[in-house]
Formats: sequence, structure tokens, C-alpha cells
Amino acid sequence: MKKRLFLAILVLTAILGCTAHAYMDVSSDKWYYKNIQTMSDSGLLKGYDDNTFRPDNPITYAEFVSVLKRCVSPGSESSLSGHWAKGAMEYAYSNGWYDYDEINESLYDTAIPRYMAVKLTVLSMNLPKTENDDGVYWRYMNEIKDFNSIDGRYGYLVIRAYNNGVLTGDENGNFNPRNSLTRAEACAIISRAAGMADIKPSASAEPDVPIAPQISVRGGVSENGKLQVIGTQLSNERGEPVVLRGMSSHGLQWFSNFTDRASIAKTAQAGANVFRLAMYTGENGYLSQPDNIKNKLYSSVDGAIAEDMYVIIDWHILSDGNPMTNVAAAESFFNEVSAKYSNYDNVIYEICNEPNGNISWSGDVKPYAERIIPVIRANDPESVILVGSPTWSQDINAAADDPLNFDNVMYTCHFYAGTHTQWLRDWITYAIGKGAPIFISEWGTSAADGNGGVFLEESQRWLEFLNANNISWVNWSLCDKNEASAAIAPNTGVNWSTDTLSQSGKFVFDNFR
Repeated sequence: MKKRLFLAILVLTAILGCTAHAYMDVSSDKWYYKNIQTMSDSGLLKGYDDNTFRPDNPITYAEFVSVLKRCVSPGSESSLSGHWAKGAMEYAYSNGWYDYDEINESLYDTAIPRYMAVKLTVLSMNLPKTENDDGVYWRYMNEIKDFNSIDGRYGYLVIRAYNNGVLTGDENGNFNPRNSLTRAEACAIISRAAGMADIKPSASAEPDVPIAPQISVRGGVSENGKLQVIGTQLSNERGEPVVLRGMSSHGLQWFSNFTDRASIAKTAQAGANVFRLAMYTGENGYLSQPDNIKNKLYSSVDGAIAEDMYVIIDWHILSDGNPMTNVAAAESFFNEVSAKYSNYDNVIYEICNEPNGNISWSGDVKPYAERIIPVIRANDPESVILVGSPTWSQDINAAADDPLNFDNVMYTCHFYAGTHTQWLRDWITYAIGKGAPIFISEWGTSAADGNGGVFLEESQRWLEFLNANNISWVNWSLCDKNEASAAIAPNTGVNWSTDTLSQSGKFVFDNFR
């Protein structure tokens, strides 16, 4: 396929001296001369009517995507009404080059940032994946000086581009993810990518490969007993693989009426075997009213125990993005709660929901976990403990590369189907390949803000991936809030039933069993 698509480029490169198009502002002594001339003569790029190319001008989303589309699917372009590049943009979206929340028509004629250009290039040309065991992730995380400024959604793609020779840093070793891309730079990136591209019909069409045995056991606490982690697999007390599926509450300070025993029982009757209690630390939660919130928590934990459910006690940091900010309060809380429930096989501890902000795994989250886990272990030596990671529990690659030295620990990954797609599944595969046990302690059918969608097609892709890999999951959230991710129709109240589930709720409840 590569040979067919890029034959024109290769032939024209060989005869460039004879056929090169002469732009008034592209002289032969410039570093970008060969790339621009070759791509122009191949029909992949166009200059302006005044016979200039304007190599230092920023390239727009529409221009960049159109060039990529010509590379991978040459021939006539769709003549859709509206913007001239609409056909190319819709082709890119339908083939999984970008997600719905990343590009809209208002951006078509604006300068494309470097991180987005990299994503489109890597996915459109199916650049070879970085091997799990050759250390390149760690290498480039250190070599790219501003790697921490790259959103976790794009970091692995930037590394793949660097590792394939498509990108180099500036003179200071920075990638500059939000800087615009010049037309000359775009030529260079696309030309380099074309040299090692493996074009396929769709970047999103590659199946996820199962990397774990199929589920042999489900059920509740009476069936499975004390859970343990064996390798990367959550297992029961007999050492058999087990998968938990269930619901998370919304914040206890707002929706504790959906965490009473009756609501937990309805969830269990639908086939769930785990319930997560989101105890916000901020947002007028535990740190503002510890006794009130703690009483709600304990009542709900007791209700889950009575219903034979596993229950996750979630220290739900959000606005206090660095877990070290309130580490002393966390130590006190987990000392109390682990002593209270040390004799129950039901309880799982989630010690930091979604670390976020200007933090790192090795500098902030790992040291926090190394303080909290011993506190729990002093009272409860064997229970499973869940640990989040930076970028709202998505940088699981960082945890996989620098794991905690404790038994029965799993790393949480959070996703929302409208925002987080194949790239995050690739990171999970990478993390498991490094030996990191993964637990999806929060996911939604919506976009990351809880709204938009619901995205059932992408949600189904996710569940198929999780099922194939025996990964446990908990859905956000069991409440009647007026948002797409809520499992119960708005304003239903506590007398909800399976008949009053939202579109999201019906999909999730159907997938418990």
C-alpha cells in the first residue's frame, strides 16, 4: 500500500532537478527546498497565485489535513457543501485521525498546533508503534525537555513520531506542543513520515489484541472472598481470575441519597459486584465537613457489605490536584477507615482519584502512595489498593515504568468514551506489558466533562477491550444529575428503577453480567 501511494513522490524525488516547481520565495539553499519542491510537484501541496509558497507562514488545520488526505487517499476529493476542506476533514474523522472534541469547522482556517499535527500524521500514516521493552518511552520523556507540558492524550504519539525520526526538538530540546507549525515544517514532517508509513484504510480499525485469559470467575464476596493481585490480574482468594463491574456514586456531598442500601441493592440485582463511593476531598466534601461526609460513607460501605458487594472507598481528589497537598489528612483518614474495616473482605481502597496539574508520578504521586499504603497495611495487610496517576489517572505509562514496591496494588486508569479513544487503550496495553495491573475505577459514556454524547459505539469498543483483557471497571455515575454520564434519568429521585435509567445507564447495566 505504501508503495502504491507514494510512488509519485519517490519518482519525482529522483528527477527533482529536472521538474522542480520554482517558487519565488523557496531558494535552493534553504533546508526545506527539497521537501517543498517534491511535494508540490507530486500534487500534494500548492502555492499561491503569485507564485509564492510562503514557507514561514503557519499552516492551517484544513491545509494540513488536506495534504495528509492526498497522501493516503489520492484522487478526487469530496465536493461537500460548505468549507472547501470539509470532505478531507470528514474523511479524517471517519478514519479515526482525530476525535470529535478536537476539531470543529470553526478551527479549519486557524493555525494547527504542533501536538495536533503530530497526532494526525501518526494516525493517518500508521507510523510503527514504539516497542514496549526497548526503553524509548523513558528515553524520550527525559530527552524532550518540555514533555510534561504535552497533554497525556498526545504524549505517546509525540514519542512515536520522535522514535520514527519524524520529529526533532528545537535547539533547547523542547517540542513546543502548542506552537503553530509553518508550511515548511509541515512539508518536512509529512515527507519524513511518508518514508516509513504503513498506510491502512483506517487507523482505528486495528483490533485490540487480548493479552489475558478470559474470565473464569465473577460473583460477589461470598463467592470470591479476599481479593488479591497475581501478576497483572485481579484474582479471588483461590487464585482464579476475577473481574469486577459496577457503578460509582457521584459526590457524597451532593448525591448520597443514591448510595443507600436500596440503591446499592438494585445495582447488585442488575449484575454488578462492586460499588465505588466517591468521597470528594474538596468541593465542600470531606475536608470541609469530615464528620458529616464520613458518616455518609460508613453507612454506604455497610450497605454494600450487606449486599455482598465489593466496595471501593475513594479519596476523591480533584481540585486539590496534587495528592501531597492534603497527605496528612489522608493518612489520618486511611488509618481510621482501614482499622474499621480490616476484618471485611469487601473493602478496596482508592487512595488518590485523579491527580492533576503541574505534578509528576515520581515527584508527587509515588511519594504520596509510599506514605499512605503503609498506613493502610498496618491495619489491613492484604486488601487491594488502587493508585491513580497524573493527568486525571491517564499517565499509567509513568507508573508502569516506575512501579510501587507493594503487593496487591493496582493502577487506576480513567476514561470517557467521547474524549479518550485508541491512544489510551494503547497506553493500557503498554502498561500491562510492563507488568502493571490496571483497574478502571472510573469511566463514562460521555465526553470528559460528563456531557456530550452518549458515545455508545466508542463505549462498546472500550468494553470489548476491557473484556478481552480481564480488566475490572466502574462506571460514572449512579445519580440523576442532568448530564450525559448519569445513569439515571434527570430528576427521577431515589425511587429509581431499571425503567428510569438514562441511555447511558441502560447501556452500562446491560453490560454488568
